[in-house]
Amino acid sequence: MARRTRAEMLDETRRKLLASARAAFAAKGFHETSMDDLTSAVGLTRGALYHHFGDKTGLFAAVVDQIDAEMAQRARSLAAAEDTLWRALLAEGGAYIEMALDAEVQRIVLRDGPAVLGDPARWPSQNRCLDATREAVTQLLSEGVLRAVDIEAASRLLNGAALNAALWIASCDDPAAVLPKAQEAFRMLAEGLLAETVREAGA
Repeated sequence: MARRTRAEMLDETRRKLLASARAAFAAKGFHETSMDDLTSAVGLTRGALYHHFGDKTGLFAAVVDQIDAEMAQRARSLAAAEDTLWRALLAEGGAYIEMALDAEVQRIVLRDGPAVLGDPARWPSQNRCLDATREAVTQLLSEGVLRAVDIEAASRLLNGAALNAALWIASCDDPAAVLPKAQEAFRMLAEGLLAETVREAGA
């Protein structure tokens, strides 16, 4: 059997730490998870954690980024079934909001995430989502689907609406009851951007 390279070994260690941390943070939350919880379960040392992520917060940030990226990919996959870019944009936002029902997403991304890492709008994963929304808004505007609107403002408000709807669901007493209200409000807010002729045609 061929000997593994140093890069392969480092990559395996990183993946082990991410998997261990993801399970621990989901089960206990950030503050109740100890350094030993993060390393001993996969037979690694604190030194390995420090080398790859700097500290516990750095590892947590990597886990949040991983989950948030998976959420965005899942939302895009669901949106791909729609027949227009506008409907895909709505479906993607609605799917992201619905993922707030997932227990892992709730605890790690939507509750502990802002408490530990600060404003989600500054997270790398959220900035990638904003880039994708900005691209869609730019195309929709050029095609006359949207009324004249500032691209940056519309993109940030659409992203912010979906994110804050998800945060609301994650923190409320009855997420399942809140979900349809949040999704309907998101759709109505988004439809306010439609050009009058498109809205009348029933986009």
